[in-house]
Parts: sequence; C-alpha cells; structure tokens
Amino acid sequence: MTRSAAAAHRPLFVATILLGSILLFLVQPMVARMALPRLGGSPNVWNSAMLVYQGLLLAGYGYAHFLGKVSLRYQSLIHLAVFALAALTLPVALVDLPISGAGREVLWVPLLLGLSIGPVFVVVSAQAPLMQRWFAAGPEAGAPWALYAASNLGSFAGLIAYPLLAEPFLTLDQQSWAWASGYALLVVLVALCILARRKSLDAGKDRVEDLPREAIALRRILLWLALSAVPSGLMLSTTTHITTDILAVPLLWVIPLGLYLLSFSLAFADRRQAARAITLVAPIVMVFAGSYAMLSTGINGVWGLLGPCVLLFCVATALHSRLYDLRPGTGNLTRFYFFMSLGGALGGLFTALIAPLVFDWVWEHPLLLLAAAMLMPLEPLLRWHEKEGMEPASFRLAVILLVAMAAFLSKQLYDFSYEASTHFAALITTVFLVGIGMMLTPFRPLFVAVLAMAMVGQGGALTMMGSLEGSRTRSYFGIYNVREDKQSEQRYLVHGTTLHGKQSTRPGEERALTSYYGPTSGVGLAFDAVPALYGDRARVGVVGLGTGTLACHRQPGQDWTFFEIDPVVEAFSRKGTFTFLKVCAPDARVVIGDARLQLEKEPPGSFDALAIDAFSSDSIPLHLLTAEAVGVYQRALTSDGILLIHISNRFIDLEPVLSAIARERGMAALLRMDPQYDSRLLTYSGWIALARTPEVLDRMRAHRPDVAWRPLDPPTGRVWRDDYASILPYIRWEKILEL
Repeated sequence: MTRSAAAAHRPLFVATILLGSILLFLVQPMVARMALPRLGGSPNVWNSAMLVYQGLLLAGYGYAHFLGKVSLRYQSLIHLAVFALAALTLPVALVDLPISGAGREVLWVPLLLGLSIGPVFVVVSAQAPLMQRWFAAGPEAGAPWALYAASNLGSFAGLIAYPLLAEPFLTLDQQSWAWASGYALLVVLVALCILARRKSLDAGKDRVEDLPREAIALRRILLWLALSAVPSGLMLSTTTHITTDILAVPLLWVIPLGLYLLSFSLAFADRRQAARAITLVAPIVMVFAGSYAMLSTGINGVWGLLGPCVLLFCVATALHSRLYDLRPGTGNLTRFYFFMSLGGALGGLFTALIAPLVFDWVWEHPLLLLAAAMLMPLEPLLRWHEKEGMEPASFRLAVILLVAMAAFLSKQLYDFSYEASTHFAALITTVFLVGIGMMLTPFRPLFVAVLAMAMVGQGGALTMMGSLEGSRTRSYFGIYNVREDKQSEQRYLVHGTTLHGKQSTRPGEERALTSYYGPTSGVGLAFDAVPALYGDRARVGVVGLGTGTLACHRQPGQDWTFFEIDPVVEAFSRKGTFTFLKVCAPDARVVIGDARLQLEKEPPGSFDALAIDAFSSDSIPLHLLTAEAVGVYQRALTSDGILLIHISNRFIDLEPVLSAIARERGMAALLRMDPQYDSRLLTYSGWIALARTPEVLDRMRAHRPDVAWRPLDPPTGRVWRDDYASILPYIRWEKILEL
C-alpha cells in the first residue's frame, strides 16, 4: 500500500473513531438521566456514573490491548462478533435491579449502571485504541496519536450535543433508539476499516508484535498512572463543586467532563502551540484559582462557575501534555492507553468512592490540586534566579524572603475572611501571592508550598476549623455543616452553600418558625388551614426533613409522616442538634429512602396534605418535578387533598414547570411568594399549592383572606416527564452571571 493510499484511508478511521467517541459520551448523560427517578438528584449520582464509565472504559481498553496480541484477521472476526453480542442489549435501558437499602447507594448505583450499559460501553470504548492500532498497521500510515485527539474531540462533541440537542428535543425512548441507530452505523464503519486493511491481512503484517516495542521502565508507567489519575479525580471533584448549588442535570454535569476531554484533544494534537501556551500559564491559574479550593462557604457569581472550570482545563491540559511527552512508540500503543485508562479509573475511584467515606468535606479537591502542582510542567516565566553575578548567599536570602512574604500574605487573607468589606484587598493580596508563586516556579517544593499557603489563607483555615470542631458531616447525598451564630442566637443547617433551615437558640424560642416556613409562607398558610379543611385528625406528609422546622406546624391530633432520603439528616433531629421534631412532633413517622419510591408504597389517599421540600443544596431533584412524580403525589392524597411544592431557587424558575404539569393533569394551582420580613428568623420563599379542584384552594384561601395568593403564569414550554426534561428555558442566567 502506498503512502497516498494509506492517507486516503485516514478519513475513514477518523470517522469511525469520531462516531464511536460521540456514541460513548452521548450514552453517559443519557443513562444517568434515565437513572434519576430511581437514584435521586445528588451530584454523587453523576460521580458514581462516572466511576462506572471509567471502569468500563478500562475494560474496553484492556480488551483492545489483549485483542492486539492476535492477528488482525482474528481481531476483526472477534470484534465484529462482540459487536453483535452487545447489540442484544439494545436499545439502551436500565435493568430491573431491586432498590438498594439506605446507606448502600455508593455500591448499588455503580452496579445498576454497569449492568445496564456494560456490554455496549465496553465494545464502543475499544474503538479509540483499536482503530489507531489498525490504522498504524497500514504500511507508512504514520503515527496514530493525532487520532486520539480526534477521539476526544468526538467525545466532547457528544457531550455538548446531549444537553443542547438530544435532551431538549428527544424523549429518553427516542434518544435510546437514535443511539442504537448510531451503533449500527458504527458497525458498518468498523467493517469498512477492516476492508481498508485487507492488504495488511493478506501480507501477514498483522500482529502487534511486528511493530518495534521499547522496554518501559516502572517509573514511567507510574508517571502514566499519576498523570492520568489526577486530572480524572479533579474533573469529578470539580463536578461536585459546580453542581451542588445549581441543579444535578446533564447540562452542568457535562461541563467539567467536556473540558477534561478537550484537554486531551489539545495535548495529543500534532500542532503543539496551544498545548504549550496553556501549559505555560497553568501555574498562574493554579495559584490564583486554586487558592479558593479550600473555601467551604462558596463563591457567588460567574467566578464560582468559571473559576473551577478554567482551573480544571488548564491543569488537565498541562498534565496531559506531559503525558503525551512520555508516550511510547506505536508498538506499545494499546499498553499506553490501558495504563492511561487505569489511572483515570483510579482517580475516579478515589474521588467518587473513597473520599466520601473518608473525608467530612471535599478535601479531595485541594489534595488533587496539590498533587497536580507536584506533577505539572513548571516553565519559569521570571528567570531572576539565572541572573549573572548573584551570590549564593543573596540568592538564598531572596528565596527565604519570598517564602516569608507568602506566609505573611496568607495570614492577611485569613484576617480578611472575617471582614465583609475587604474583597478588593483580598483580591490584591491573592495577586501578590500569584507573583511570588511565579518567582518560585524554578523550585517545585516552594511553589507547592505557596499554593498551600494561598489555599489556607483563602478560607482553608476556617474550613479546617470546621472539620476539627466536628460541625460538618458528609454522606452520599451531600455535605452538611451545622453553624452556630451566638450573636443572632441561631443554629444553621447549610448544605453546600445553601441554607436548609435554622433554629433559634434563644430560650423560649425553640418552637419559633424560621427560614422558608413562616406563618405567612405558602406552606404555613396551608397547614394552618388543614384543621378547618380536614378536621382535627388530618394526615400530613412532608417530603424532606431538613431541620424539621415544618414539624412545628403540627397541631394536636394530627398524624404526620416525614420522608427523608438521607439518614444523616434524620440524625440531626434524633440526636438533638435541631429539636423541632422532638418538641413539636415526637410521634411523627420518619421514612428513610427516596420519597417518590416510598410514596408509591403508601396506600392511595394516605394524606390530606403533602408538602414537597426535598432539596439537594439549592436544587430540587429533577425526578421529583415531573408529571409522573406529581401523579405519585396525587395518588397519595385524598380526593380533596392539597399538594404543596417549594420552588424557592436562585438559578431555576420553576413556576412555568409546575404550571405546565398542573395544566396537563387538570389541577388548580396558586402561588404564594412570601417576602422576607424578619431578617433574623424568616427568609423569602415561594410555594405552589395544587389541588384537583379550585374549590379546595378557595377554601384554603378563605382561612386567611388577608394574605395574597396568585394564579400561576401560563406555561411556556413542554411538560417535564421522566423521559423528557430540559432546564435550558428556565435558567435564570442573570443570577448565574451575577458578579
């Protein structure tokens, strides 16, 4: 085969790799989206999904590596046969796996996802290394590394296509069949690639051993693992950070993963200019954006979203560029990709499985950044240390002064954290720390030390104090921080950076209603009317326990049930951290597990009033806001029961979502926006009340005619269903972009 003939086949191999990568990263958010009604809306669901994907990717790369040990003729036959067997599991759907018990989600979620998509994911994931191996088998085909860049570009395209094209326009069933069609096209392309290499097959140049193979030292393999593991783990920790306070949906899940994949495309490209430029500025971004990595109070505005993403992209590109520089010859191609995949899986294992069990906060994020600082290329921008005539004593003194100055600036940052009016001063101090870090880049341990000082000063010291005091608790569903404010005499429960409730510690105010649940909030007004509507022995259900504040709306004789997914949250009430439940409803039933699944087990007509207040940080889990979910709530209510849904949200406008569902299900609906009128105890809230007939809501309003409710605005989009939901039309961009 001539060089021109080999070059002519290159587009075919590129197309095959691109399609395989697109399919691979379309199926990831699609299956995670399918799983939401069964798994809840925690960001850890996505991290668990990513852990499964990395494990399956490792299996696929291992399959490609070991397949390369036989002739290309047998490789082609085996691969097509495996394709056919995996096709028996299509269209993609979740397996019917019994629901896990509370506390075992960390193992059950990977098992569900692995069984559901394992076969097709493994065979499709093998495309990138296997097609590169087949391409390289052609005489004078050239180096295949750029094809890996194309592979990751296809992965990035698939990820972006899901939230922008697939999710807004296709139901999950339609997505699954479209994916199956793409899978069939991929089989055709693979067959064409086999035909393109038929001359190699006939010539007998068809074994991976025919390519020259160099000996690989153990130290080099360990570097491959480390340079793969750190960006992988950092990608997952960044995902947890940015989705905790917005919404656990693919639109935000794919951002860190997309940037992670894009970093591969730049790092493995034939043209090195972009990768080198990003590697050069990565240390600057590392110290500036990385200084916020231990800040547990969150960052508002666009920087809270862009900062971690820019940091991830720059660090991943720098580390993957070094990985590219350490690549072996073509004879070790599949071996190299196998260890890369193994490193990625190890990074995912650490972040998604080990860290939530070991740490009380996302300590894995700053730890991974420090590890990245120890691994990334550090090209000095300021070569002051190379000046001629500098005496060793002067040089050592200069280094000592720089480190001392960094320590002083770190202490200044710590002091600024107690003053609300020092943001500009803190910013300037951070810039000076960046400058010191750049001067110390020739000395990696000192550069890492400056980064650690910046983290500690920029909120890290306060975060460490919280861990030492034991005020923070971490579970599969999130990180909870109990804060005591002696000045206002209140105790707070914060999830991520969002207030989930508070209780007055002032003597005599143990029963005082707080936060979103005041007497003139939507839920307060409705619960106050319950005795008049349903009698003294009314049955009330609440989805989401939180601090238990709603328990103090209970009146004598009423039967109350709380549904709470996280045993850690129940423990706050049972152990007396918050005493609302103990004081106001000690005999209330608390059901642990996903509320929607648990409500399906309740007899029809179990409740006269049902409040949905299940937040994951600042978001309501998506599976609790679909038409099917509201159908579950209606079934659990009596024919004249009232459904109340909390829609207070900084980033998503949920009113039109509920308006569309109410119209489809023929329900009457009213909205109560309760303004904040007590800065100490109460906060602004929005609640929607729904009932089968307008008369029920009219009777509720008649109980307090002095307080205003209003009809919902007309719906502006499609009804959210279990197999269709898009948040794009409802995002409050001005809040996300707010500085």
